Amino acid sequence: MHPDVQAREPGDCPQCGMALEPALPVPGTTSWICPMHPEIIRDAPGDCPRCGMALEPSTPTDQEHDSERADMSRRLWIAALFSVPLLVLAMGRPILAPHLPPALAARLNWAELLLASPVVLWCALPFFRRAWRSLSNRSPNMFTLIGLGVGVAYGYSVVATVFPDIFPPSFRSADGDVAVYFEAAAVIIALVLLGQVLELRGRARTGAAIRELLDLAPAMARRINEDGREQDIPLAAVVPGERLRIRPGEKIPVDGRVDQGRSDVDESMLTGEALPVSKTVGAALIGGTVNGRGSLLMIAERVGEATMLARIVALVAAAQRSRAKVQALADRVAAVFVPIVILVAIAAFAIWALFGPEPRLSYAIVNAVAVLIIACPCALGLATPMSVSVATGRGATHGILFRNADAIQNLQRVDTVVFDKTGTLTAGKPELVGMQSLAGLTEDRVLELVAALEAASEHPLAAAIVAAAAERGLSPTPADSFLALEGLGIQGQVDEHAICVGSATLMKRLGIDVGAAENQADLWRDQGHTVSWVAIDGELQAMLAVGDPLRDSASNAVNELQADGLSLVILSGDNSRTAEAVARRLGIDKVIAEVMPEGKGEAIAQLQTEGRVVAMAGDGINDAPALAQADVGIAMGSGTDVAMESADVTLIQSDLRALVMAMRLSRATMRNIKQNLFLAFVYNAIGVPIAAGVLYPLTGWLLNPMIAAAAMSASSVSVIFNALRLSNIDLRVDR
Repeated sequence: MHPDVQAREPGDCPQCGMALEPALPVPGTTSWICPMHPEIIRDAPGDCPRCGMALEPSTPTDQEHDSERADMSRRLWIAALFSVPLLVLAMGRPILAPHLPPALAARLNWAELLLASPVVLWCALPFFRRAWRSLSNRSPNMFTLIGLGVGVAYGYSVVATVFPDIFPPSFRSADGDVAVYFEAAAVIIALVLLGQVLELRGRARTGAAIRELLDLAPAMARRINEDGREQDIPLAAVVPGERLRIRPGEKIPVDGRVDQGRSDVDESMLTGEALPVSKTVGAALIGGTVNGRGSLLMIAERVGEATMLARIVALVAAAQRSRAKVQALADRVAAVFVPIVILVAIAAFAIWALFGPEPRLSYAIVNAVAVLIIACPCALGLATPMSVSVATGRGATHGILFRNADAIQNLQRVDTVVFDKTGTLTAGKPELVGMQSLAGLTEDRVLELVAALEAASEHPLAAAIVAAAAERGLSPTPADSFLALEGLGIQGQVDEHAICVGSATLMKRLGIDVGAAENQADLWRDQGHTVSWVAIDGELQAMLAVGDPLRDSASNAVNELQADGLSLVILSGDNSRTAEAVARRLGIDKVIAEVMPEGKGEAIAQLQTEGRVVAMAGDGINDAPALAQADVGIAMGSGTDVAMESADVTLIQSDLRALVMAMRLSRATMRNIKQNLFLAFVYNAIGVPIAAGVLYPLTGWLLNPMIAAAAMSASSVSVIFNALRLSNIDLRVDR
């Protein structure tokens, strides 16, 4: 409510008391966000103060930020270089020591210390820093456990090597030696580094969809200066109103309109439509699409952050960082998990120290370290964000934009889909298919007056009337005044005539009787056409029939949705006979027609009171209340900005098959999240007790801390790669 109030940490607004929300990334700027806690936003790279993970750029750039991965890879190689011989030495020590002179055998601990120290003191330095930061911030996390576990194993071993005589018999083995765990500390670090590198590689892949979108924009644009000279300039230097040259095969640099020329433009990268789109003077151009064989001059209209491509990138990036409600369970568990694990480790140490076999204290240290290492909650924290990130990226490549993670979660719960008719089920390219004069004026004169008024309207039906006037060679004069009557029609003044165009309801409100022509109107409506009445100077003058063909994808999408068990409804402001004619052609049973815009929201609310989870698909300003009221609002990309701003999901290509794909992707994503949470919960539920040694009395099994480290890394990697499976699921809908 108060965008001027900003904070670096979550909390409440000091002005209104509402909970602060994470800031959305803005194209052209780079903020750094935690992949597990998107409310943590910084101006520079670093580590999350809550979980210790490295912050990521809010919007991936065309050059991947991989400095952390390079650093972790370098540390991994150094750790492996020292850990492998250390492990060989430690494992071969029982065989090697009896054959060495006593003085040399006593020095083996020092050899292990020399090999382990570079790994623990340099390779593990980022983990210790994060562990210290977590303690100082009172936000224990996975690095707290790693730091404690490795620190205890290494510190104990150093003391045992430098001051072996201070240890009592309970620390010594049967031959009197004090056990050391240098190899455990070093190998744990090497395995954690391996897990970090694999995790960073997997996380980098989740930004691939955004980078593919960013790659669509060319680096340069060719500007035509006022003196007629052409000049190549950086894309960022383009300003609205400038004329740009688009040569054959070049990418369109920004959004705008054709000023001169004719060509076919491949828009498949953004819309998914395989066939090139013909562009002539006045046609809209989208930045990032590819020009065909013709040459074009364009007028730049939207540049930088305002282009469709930039808005898509910002929306996808924001959705990838958002939190689904299901994550709340993982957050609640993680908040208490680390303190509980530390208590379990202390309890394991105490039990083994008091009741374990000799050397009791050595067993106690080993099992406490194993508990600390295996219980790292990274997999739990990544379970939801990774799936959401992959799903939003996959959706973007198919022209499906999710506003946030809640949209994905809510969409899979939907059992009823409500469609607007015009521009959603129909193509939104209406044509004037019938006209009948009812009084003294000729059809051309009526059409000329009506077109003059309709030229100021944004409604799709208005475009059909204006186009019909142009085809007849009519030249309407500009309207003197214009007023849109929401849900009813329009009225205004043209050539000193009072013109009203709209529904029968509008005519009745004006006291104009349309009964004599209702039979003809019903015939048109039964064919699925929309009928508009024309009153001039208070007298009924004509009736118009506008036909809007069904979208090619409508029938197929309706069949697929019905096959998935969804209930379908048409919600339209049009006449009931027209809406029912469209419903019959598509096989939709329920129709709610002749509804005003505010009534659309009420109709959605009524369906919700019946216990339905409703998705609303629409494209116009009059659909905005319904889109906002629905559990999931779905906007067609060809619609108005108001509709898109009110929606949770936007279908860029305005292809209803994309709605089916969005439903499938949503269901697959929620299954994937549940799988990840199951893996994380079950892993910890099984791993921690085993690490504590509960199986030892029955089987004699103990979990080596090195195995615990490998299992911990494997759990995070398994969650990441399970999430990445979403990038390969089949979303195709038969045409």
